[in-house]
Amino acid sequence: MDSSRLAVDLPSEGRLPPFSGATGWLNSPPLTTDELRGRVVLVDFWTYTCINWLRTFGYVRAWAEKYADHGLVVVGVHTPEFPFERDVDNVRQAVNDMRVEYPVALDSDYSIWEAFSNRYWPAVYIADAEGRIRHHQFGEGGYEECERIVQQLLRAGGDGIPDDLVLVADDGFEAQADWSNLESPETYLGYGQAQHFASPGGAERDEPRTYIAPDQLRLNQWALAGDWTVERGACVLDGADGRIAFRFHARDVHLVMGPRARGTSVPFTVLVDGEPPGAAHGLDVDERGHGTLSQQRLHQLIRERGSIGDRTFEITFLAPGVEAYVFTFG
Repeated sequence: MDSSRLAVDLPSEGRLPPFSGATGWLNSPPLTTDELRGRVVLVDFWTYTCINWLRTFGYVRAWAEKYADHGLVVVGVHTPEFPFERDVDNVRQAVNDMRVEYPVALDSDYSIWEAFSNRYWPAVYIADAEGRIRHHQFGEGGYEECERIVQQLLRAGGDGIPDDLVLVADDGFEAQADWSNLESPETYLGYGQAQHFASPGGAERDEPRTYIAPDQLRLNQWALAGDWTVERGACVLDGADGRIAFRFHARDVHLVMGPRARGTSVPFTVLVDGEPPGAAHGLDVDERGHGTLSQQRLHQLIRERGSIGDRTFEITFLAPGVEAYVFTFG
């Protein structure tokens, strides 16, 4: 791209809104748009349990590292989806665990989200040195285009900007989805957004009940077994040996979940088609399917190394006090 044709090539999408609504900051004192004038700014909306954001994070982190000395400032805006993501200690732990080293504005009241009229996790907005938003990317993808635009905007203010593109590790939570084999959608478990619930009798809202999982599930159906309370945002386990079953078609199975009480842990086991996952185990279980729930976060339970087909996933919790929020797949 020719930086001399900047105004023609890149539209102006308005001014960079202020960050004054932040409820706190990590890795930085509070930043203002006035202080950022003269720098190219990339604003990344995220929430730490979002698999869609995690699959973009390797690129955002690499851009922050590569272009920091050339005039780029990356600002992560953490806008929570689930109640536990409003807990600053949880976000701080995620920032440390994931190696998020650029400034993070905590947006627990959605003030920055509304200032940008944003509706997506993840969402990237790129502003030039004069504070004008010149590009946005909603959702995954668009990595080369975003980086080329960062380079172009940086070149408008100086020379020596690298022309190559970042290379990121394609592993762990940051591995790109196997889109060609992904046939299971994000599935919320609380009654506020739940779909395809297959336990007989449906869900009893906000009341404890003993559920039964049918012997057979159709693709993308899920069911509970044991003593659960189905709340608006999550299913909460009231007794030991509670189970969730899901008929899925994907390489990866993730579940946002955690112990309801801070400082507690709950052991669990995972089966696929009635057997331990073996080599298909995810980051948070071993080959026998054993794991321990000790944090409120996204857990990777299955990563299939072989052929992908319709399979039945089951997770059994050996003690009560679990909150399960949403399945995501990759």
